[in-house]
Amino acid sequence: MDTAETDKLLENIKDYELSFAATRSGGPGGQHANKVSTKVEVRFHILQSSFLTDEQKQLLVTKLASKLTNESELIVTSQDSRSQSDNKEKATEKLLAIIQKALTPPKKRKPTKPSPAAKAKRLENKRKQAEKKENRKGPEI
Repeated sequence: MDTAETDKLLENIKDYELSFAATRSGGPGGQHANKVSTKVEVRFHILQSSFLTDEQKQLLVTKLASKLTNESELIVTSQDSRSQSDNKEKATEKLLAIIQKALTPPKKRKPTKPSPAAKAKRLENKRKQAEKKENRKGPEI
């Protein structure tokens, strides 16, 4: 999946399939934090998403298994700011970043070989180590 497709998918998810809940949060704010619901919780139900293919849903469920509820729901919270709108934006960004990272395929590993200089250095170190141990032996009788 290329980045344009991913961006479009994430924008659709952001606009239509996220549910928000606000609660009182701890942290900075004093009396303000005790009276105002600034902590934001964003929920995304993977299996009920209409924008994800079955393959993408399965990939997300397997990669994010430790972060999902029993109903395959991904929950992200934010309570960094004293503003509910800022926390909503931060939580949404966190959730979309998690989804994007899970949908991005890992890079293929390019097998490499040690350089001739590295091989020579390894063999030289090996020879020195063998000499050192040989010198520790006592005289043969």
